[in-house]
Amino acid sequence: MRKVLVMVYAILAALAAKGQDVWPNVDLQVKNATFMEVAAAIEHQVPVRFFFDEQQLDSLSVSIQTADRSLDEVLQQIFKGTAFQVIRMADDIFIIEGDPIQTELPAAYFGDAIQEVVGTQRISAMETAEIASLPNKMYTIGYASAGKDTVLLTGKVIDLTSGAFVTAARIGINETGETTMTDANGAFRLAIPKGYQTLYVNAAGITSANRQLLVNGDGKLIVGINEKMTVLSEVVVNAEPSSNVSSSLSGVETLGIRQIKQTPVVFGEADVLRVVLALPGVLSVGEASTGFNVRGGAADQNLVLFEGKTIYNPAHFFGFFSAINPDIVENLELYKGSIPSQFGGRLSSVLDIAAKRGNRERLKGSGGIGLLTSRLALDGPLGNERTTFVAGLRSTYSNWLLTLLPKADFGKSRASFYDIDMQIEHIRRNDDTLHFSAYFSEDRFKLNSDTLYHYNNEALQFRWIHRNSDRLRWAFSGTYSGYRFGVRDELPSATDYQLTYRLRQTEVKIGADYRLGPAHLLQFGVQVKYYALNPGRMTGYSTTSLVKAVSLPGEQALEHAVYLEDHFTVDDRFSIDYGVRYSMFNAMGPGTVKKYLPDAPMSEATLIEAQRKGSGAFMKTYHGPEIRVSARYKLSDNTAIKAGYHTLRQYIHMISNTATMAPTDNWKLSDFNIRPQRGRQASLGLYRNFYGDQVETYIEAYHRVIHDYLDYKGGARLTMNPDIERDVLATEGEAYGVELMVRKKGGRLNGWLAYTYSRILLTADSPFQTERVNGGNPYPANYDRPHDVTLVSNFRFTQRFSVSFNFNYGTGRPITLPIARYDMNGSGRVFYSERNAYRIPDYYRADLSMNIEGNHKLKKLAHSSWAVGVYNVTGRKNAYSTYFVSERGHINGYQLSIFGNPIPFVTYNFKF
Repeated sequence: MRKVLVMVYAILAALAAKGQDVWPNVDLQVKNATFMEVAAAIEHQVPVRFFFDEQQLDSLSVSIQTADRSLDEVLQQIFKGTAFQVIRMADDIFIIEGDPIQTELPAAYFGDAIQEVVGTQRISAMETAEIASLPNKMYTIGYASAGKDTVLLTGKVIDLTSGAFVTAARIGINETGETTMTDANGAFRLAIPKGYQTLYVNAAGITSANRQLLVNGDGKLIVGINEKMTVLSEVVVNAEPSSNVSSSLSGVETLGIRQIKQTPVVFGEADVLRVVLALPGVLSVGEASTGFNVRGGAADQNLVLFEGKTIYNPAHFFGFFSAINPDIVENLELYKGSIPSQFGGRLSSVLDIAAKRGNRERLKGSGGIGLLTSRLALDGPLGNERTTFVAGLRSTYSNWLLTLLPKADFGKSRASFYDIDMQIEHIRRNDDTLHFSAYFSEDRFKLNSDTLYHYNNEALQFRWIHRNSDRLRWAFSGTYSGYRFGVRDELPSATDYQLTYRLRQTEVKIGADYRLGPAHLLQFGVQVKYYALNPGRMTGYSTTSLVKAVSLPGEQALEHAVYLEDHFTVDDRFSIDYGVRYSMFNAMGPGTVKKYLPDAPMSEATLIEAQRKGSGAFMKTYHGPEIRVSARYKLSDNTAIKAGYHTLRQYIHMISNTATMAPTDNWKLSDFNIRPQRGRQASLGLYRNFYGDQVETYIEAYHRVIHDYLDYKGGARLTMNPDIERDVLATEGEAYGVELMVRKKGGRLNGWLAYTYSRILLTADSPFQTERVNGGNPYPANYDRPHDVTLVSNFRFTQRFSVSFNFNYGTGRPITLPIARYDMNGSGRVFYSERNAYRIPDYYRADLSMNIEGNHKLKKLAHSSWAVGVYNVTGRKNAYSTYFVSERGHINGYQLSIFGNPIPFVTYNFKF
């Protein structure tokens, strides 16, 4: 038997060698081109495929003019004087650096690892998977057998330097375009065809890796990869070569922390949410806001998750900073088109931020010192390599900046914030994962007054992941998320007061992934969420206060959901994700059910009954299905059409009459009179890659319908209002738009250009005048901005010096203006335009930054870098808001600009 195998291998090797006798001739005329562009040009002329590490060849510039020369001569000229070697196997050409490719059989191939097969019974098998650490070695997967053509590959991805599992890494097969992501344990499952395959791995902070596989049957593989030290060569985190085309999900954006840190932002602090705002379809109403609007949705229609925990107010320092420490972030995914069935509770988008995992070998740290903030993050083993921790702290010392402002306007202003993050993870001997995480943030500020504002987020989570087999994995989690704010007048007087608000959310989830054959991956689960709100309590602050204590009744509710989704790969060209989520919401007592006359405006005059419900009683129940479907059809290896349709329900609302998120915004649960928001969206897009997948493009159109979005009546009182249902309107919304993205992933110049056309129109129509807005005609929402153009670019001059440039243009948001004055009964009155009939001036801004790295010696105690730049280079006074004040009998208009001058910044970053 052994002699037969040796003879077969010798014949195959001879055939491969024979295929190299004749090299096709090519014509090339390029100047200062990247090798990726040269390889793509050659592949268009001759039937060969190139395999190489993009990062290794990133700095190679090719200039060559040749006609009708053999491919052998052309490649020899290109790589003359370099450390690269050209290896050809049949029609596959490998470009490698260093040692030559290993063409011998894997070690112990004919040893004890595989024994002869008697009948259909295997005598023995490998008990452990081999660590695949070499790019040029051929790794054998499984045992040769007849039957199915597609098999299951399972395994893990580990960092060879630290031994840590690599999470959220993209793994795929070049030949088929099939991809998957590693989970929190670095584990993956991938259906692949038999034969010779090239497996690739890409993730933030690691060197992109290829592994050569000979796939015979089901098997396991541990992929060992190396951490990248040359940070500047990682300006953009590359996804797999065809992720833009191969994924069946549309409208999904993935960003790595390297990409986030390269983008210039105000005060030089790397900012997770600011980079999200540079993506197509994502808009904001102004600079001092981390609330964002996705595809015509309001700021409260976005679910922000940090390691699975809900963050209700992700902002610091008046909205100038996001509340997530960038040094503990691994990556993020924004779902704005296709939203998986496991997510629910919001209408517009899901922002899922993943935290980094702890190092398993030694203590590591990173941090930064800026003009306004400092931060520190540590991670490492905790006792042994099976238990790791990650901890982060960030704080500000911004009061020095406020003291430099004019004392007449800002003399009493103060501001401070901090956030703390902590994670502990333990891998049990059976590969179960136990994970605990905690997050806390707090802000306090004054704006030249004796009124102190403060708010905080708090979140805890315990997660247990159990793998029954290579095909089935279970995950259990218990999560607590909370948000509270307070306002108090600290100057003792008869009218001093303090106002408090608190929201608590407790959630339990059980979910599973099951691989039902090579073509199907099922995801299913159950989720239960409990809400408890204290909508407001106002009391006097000092002993001299005469303010009477007032408390609004508490609110409680249960939200349940079950979901089932199938990721179905029909063939190499067509794949579809389809699922259903069924959600139910129960508004619970104790509370009062207020019933009003039907077909009449809700008011004190139309109230007919106020029925008191006891604790735990169901006051109102809402429920219904949520459909999720997305599909992809590949027209070619680099072109695909994607379509999606989904419906969603949202049972919690943000009560606000401002366009941006503010600390004093109230969250309100659906109840007997306030219905949940409902929405549906359809999208269609064309995705295409160019130049060997180095340039990704897509254009996608969408249409959304929104039901029961809350707007407010004129003169509404939104704070401490026990009858809030009388001052809000349930409107109907229609949103539509087109998104265009052109992104260059690699090379010395990289970045993206995004354009968004987006409209959101609301309609509040009713037979009653008090419940109509603009006469019942559609009007733009106060965050409607039709046009937005964003350029994010990075150019690397050397491995230690790069420059980043950003530009953003956007249509001004709508406002309502006073357009006339009139007298009524001897008193002056103001007549306003229709709601949101005018707009503030258009917005544009340019930013520039330089990133300077220290040397990259591996033996250094710490690696450092500097970020120096200017935010708002042109000093344009972009209008954040326009407001009007009655002064001495006249109405005067004012425009508020947050950053009306260029703002220089410098930040020192370190890593050890």
